[in-house]
Amino acid sequence: MPAPRSTPATPSLAEESVQAKVAGTAAFSKFMRVLQLVADAEDPVNVAALMRASGYPRPTVHRIVAALIAERLLVENQNSANLALGPRLIQLASRSWGRSELRLAAVDELKRLRDLTGETVHLAVPNGTSMVYIEKLESPSAVRMASRIGTSVSLHSTAVGKAYLAALDDKTFRGLVKGLPMSRYTDKTTVEPAALRAQIEQTRERGWSVDNEENEAGIFCFGAAIRGAGGVPVAAISVSTLMFRQKEDPEQAYVAPLLEACRVISERIAQTPSLSSGDVL
Repeated sequence: MPAPRSTPATPSLAEESVQAKVAGTAAFSKFMRVLQLVADAEDPVNVAALMRASGYPRPTVHRIVAALIAERLLVENQNSANLALGPRLIQLASRSWGRSELRLAAVDELKRLRDLTGETVHLAVPNGTSMVYIEKLESPSAVRMASRIGTSVSLHSTAVGKAYLAALDDKTFRGLVKGLPMSRYTDKTTVEPAALRAQIEQTRERGWSVDNEENEAGIFCFGAAIRGAGGVPVAAISVSTLMFRQKEDPEQAYVAPLLEACRVISERIAQTPSLSSGDVL
């Protein structure tokens, strides 16, 4: 699956309006912004780098970093002054991941899907204008993919994203896609709204999506949605294979077991009201 490309979503006007009414939200948002920048950084970051990335003044960044270090949400390398996520944050994330109702409901089928296809399997949930991986089962092959649990990936360039979009009703789909960031990751990435709409229509017709080297060169992914009450999509699964070893009959080798896994998981979560309504985390 694609290499991590996590971009914090910009709050909508409605979200900003709600935030303005909640005491302390602005300060909390700054703390979260700094944490997100550290988490998403591909290279080591320090206070100076956080100032440039956030636009906050030095005293503000210093105060936020000091507070986060005190709470063990960040740690500082004493030699380089570079920052990293702290043990408390990792502990909290681990507990959240381990207790995810959707993951627990899906994990047996995900393992079965991985074993049947021999390829890497991802489970992702929607988060604003992106999808977030909450489970990843590696292929038994020696080749490993760069994705990881917690990675945010784009809706328009991934199989999980397009599977989710295709499962939405037309009104919700149009509202979400309007103004959707469509960054280019490879020379095959779809960056035109009309082209994306055509792909979504095709996905709806056949019931599964593809990522044909659109998010990472050399990687081909098949995706399908997990549905809750009333057919509302709550998550998506992908099977990722390297182009050079893709099997001759991909629909039989990858798509059929993928669709079966989504069917079984959808039926299973229908028995859990919180999952069926979309409250998957």
